[in-house]
Amino acid sequence: MLQNRSFALMLAGLISKNIKMSLQGQRTTTGAIPWEDFKSLIAKLERDENFKYCLLISIGVFTGLRIGDILKLRYTDFSGGDILVIVEQKTKKTRRIKLNKDLLDIISRIKRKQLIDDESQFIFINRYGTKPIDKSWVNVCLKKIFKKYRVHVDGNVSTHMFRKTLGNRVLKLNNYSNQSIILLMELFGHSSMGITKRYLGIREKEVMGVYESLSL
Repeated sequence: MLQNRSFALMLAGLISKNIKMSLQGQRTTTGAIPWEDFKSLIAKLERDENFKYCLLISIGVFTGLRIGDILKLRYTDFSGGDILVIVEQKTKKTRRIKLNKDLLDIISRIKRKQLIDDESQFIFINRYGTKPIDKSWVNVCLKKIFKKYRVHVDGNVSTHMFRKTLGNRVLKLNNYSNQSIILLMELFGHSSMGITKRYLGIREKEVMGVYESLSL
């Protein structure tokens, strides 16, 4: 009897520890940018002539590209009309992306304001003019930007916000339908709807809904 009680206490302790670690892990994940905050932020960045990050955030959200692919972009990549064709670094797959008119307008305005001479250079080139800026430096700058403009997101501020903001916007516009999840699954290159749901935090909400549905 005593052994059973000791085992039960040990098991309860392990469960409590795992739950605490899970909650801590959740706080380190990245959430989406509220859509109105996203629109307000890029407008303020353009107003304040922070063209590089206005463009980086805009392209990230409107295309859903990973940061590694975004940083390799050149203005010439956007010279072929409203279709962007890239080979993804991670998957090595060729992707064709329909470019939103609002995004094309932002790119055109900023290119004009920056007086770009060489359109073949990287858009997000470093201060030495030798290569794209570093991904880790982007995350450092994003944290400063979001603090300066008082934009709140759940979890960490990082480049993962871009894809999650796109995903959440698509879900909301399509009433969180299964069809929209399937489309996002293909867009993100996920192998199942379950992965996409977890990525966007839908799965957790569904699980929590089970608890909320219980009643006496």
